Amino acid sequence: MKFCVIGIGRFGYHVATTLANHNMEVLAIDSNESIIASLRDKVTQAICMRVTDEDSLRNIGVEDIDTVIVAMGENFSQSILITALLKQKLRIPSVISRGISALHKDILQLIGADHVVLPEQEMGVRLADKLSLTYSSFIRITQHFSISHIQAPERFIGKTPQEIQFYNNYDVMCVGKKVEEDIVAIDPDEKIGEGDTLVFAGYNKNLERIAQL
Repeated sequence: MKFCVIGIGRFGYHVATTLANHNMEVLAIDSNESIIASLRDKVTQAICMRVTDEDSLRNIGVEDIDTVIVAMGENFSQSILITALLKQKLRIPSVISRGISALHKDILQLIGADHVVLPEQEMGVRLADKLSLTYSSFIRITQHFSISHIQAPERFIGKTPQEIQFYNNYDVMCVGKKVEEDIVAIDPDEKIGEGDTLVFAGYNKNLERIAQL
């Protein structure tokens, strides 16, 4: 896939370099020459220019891009203009824009952004989750539903998922166990071992119950 990141601040830099590390084709755009110089060896192509209108976007070949990330959240009006041009004029399939407030997010969505990211808000939620929830490794799916890695409580060791009946007894689903950096399926008749890290999906309150066993 081809990606374009417009605006290389802290957020844009990490998006661009991480995509490149995942072997994606990445075009990075910023008006600061020193920032672009720092990226030239880290992404597919880095161009120093100020994006101001439809022609400037066409000149960088944005019409051939699958997903464009508008990462210049601090410049409220510029991010709105570029998002509108990408969706309404150039018909880019996927445009992800960075917002700085709920109002900014609403406007970006109204003009066609496929997804709006609020990095500061999302990081605040993650920090609050980490401080307040017993289970430390999780992915939030919705406000109340998550997937979590939890070390098997002592009462589960030596028993099988079939015997424990996770859903019936704890209202969570055991979707597997973590093996190094992978998640593998766990057989209903496989005994859970000491030190096993189980992967659960369920409502946060039920995951909390499991973590406190």
